[in-house]
Amino acid sequence: MKIITFYLPQFHCIPENDEWWGKGFTEWVNMKKAKPLYDGHYQPRVPLNKNYYDLSDPETMRWQVDLAKKYGVYGWCLYHYWFNGKLLLEKPVEHLLADKTLDIHFCLSWANEPWTNGWVAEKAKVLIAQRYGREKEWKEHFDYLLPFFQDERYIKVDGKPLFVLYKTDIIPDMNEMLDYYQKLAKDAGFPGICFAYQALYQNQLTMPDDSRFDLNIHYEPPYAVRDLTHQKHSTLRKIKRKVECFLNMHTNINIERVSMNTGLKFFDYDQIWETILKRKPISEKCVPGAYVDWDNTPRRPTRGSIHQGASPEKFERYLSKQIKRAKNVYHKDMIFLFAWNEWAEGGYLEPDEKFQYGYLEAIKPAKKSQ
Repeated sequence: MKIITFYLPQFHCIPENDEWWGKGFTEWVNMKKAKPLYDGHYQPRVPLNKNYYDLSDPETMRWQVDLAKKYGVYGWCLYHYWFNGKLLLEKPVEHLLADKTLDIHFCLSWANEPWTNGWVAEKAKVLIAQRYGREKEWKEHFDYLLPFFQDERYIKVDGKPLFVLYKTDIIPDMNEMLDYYQKLAKDAGFPGICFAYQALYQNQLTMPDDSRFDLNIHYEPPYAVRDLTHQKHSTLRKIKRKVECFLNMHTNINIERVSMNTGLKFFDYDQIWETILKRKPISEKCVPGAYVDWDNTPRRPTRGSIHQGASPEKFERYLSKQIKRAKNVYHKDMIFLFAWNEWAEGGYLEPDEKFQYGYLEAIKPAKKSQ
C-alpha cells in the first residue's frame, strides 16, 4: 500500500511573502505566534528540538526523505504554484528534481486557486490572480512540468505521470486544456497523463463532466466535514453534544461559549474518522484519503476549526482500517494522507515535542496489520 502524503513547500522565504506578510515570513511565523485558545488546547505546536527548518537548505529535504523512507511513507504529493507563467514556492520541488540522490517518489498537485489574504481578512483581497490562458500558456506550463514527469522517481499510473488538480470547478475550458495536455504528453512519449483531482466536497465528486479525470482523491478531513454537514440535524446535534461533553470534561471552560464568542468550530476526531470509514466509493475513480489531525487556528485564531481527541494510537488504528478498505472496497493500492508538514493546519507526520515520532511510528504497524 502506497502512503502518499501532501507536502507544503511554504517553509522558506520568498519576496512575495515578504511583501504580503512581512519580512521573513514562512509557515513557522504562524506557528510561533499561535496561542492556546482555552485550557487544554494543544497550541502552540513545536517541532521536536525546535527544528524550525528552512527548505532553502538542501539538507532539510534530505532529512525529510530519510524520515519518510524509514517510517514507510511511499512518496509526497507536493503543491505546485503556477500563475500563468509565474511560479511561487518552487525552490523545494526544483531542488528535489535536481538532486537525484533524494530517493523518494513524488508527484505534483497544482494548487490552481488565486492567492488571497483570506487567512486574516473577512473579505479576502486577491494577492496574485490565477489566469489560465490558451494553448500558448498551456504549452508553457506543460514544458515546465515535463522534466518532472520524465523523472524516474515521479509517480506514474500505467506509465502515465500522475498530475493532481486542486480546484477543478474554477478552470474555464478545462476539458479542452486537459485534452491538449494529453496530446503534448503523447508527443513527449508518454501513453498520456493520469489526471486526478482533490475531492473536497460532494459536488466536486459528482461534477457534470469528470470524463478527463482518471482518479478523484478523497481529500480528508475537509471532505468528511462536508459529509457531516449534509446529515440530518438530529445527528449533527448529537455530534455537537458529544464534542462539547468531551471538551467540557477535559477543560475548565465552557466550549459552547468559546465557540459562540470566537467563531471557532469543534469536531470530534473519532466521529470524523468514523465518517471516512463508512464512506463508499461512488465510482471506480475514487482514491481513499486519510488524515493525521486538524487544527488551523495558527492561521485563523478566531475562525478556525479544531479536531479534538487525536493521538498516534488512534491514527494507527484508523489508518489500518482505511488501508484494508483501500484494498477491498476501493480496489486501490494508494492512500493520500493529510499531511507530511501542514503544521499550521495541524496535519503533520513530522516529529513534534508532544508526540515526538509517534505518528510516523504508526504507519508501518498499520500497514503490517493487513
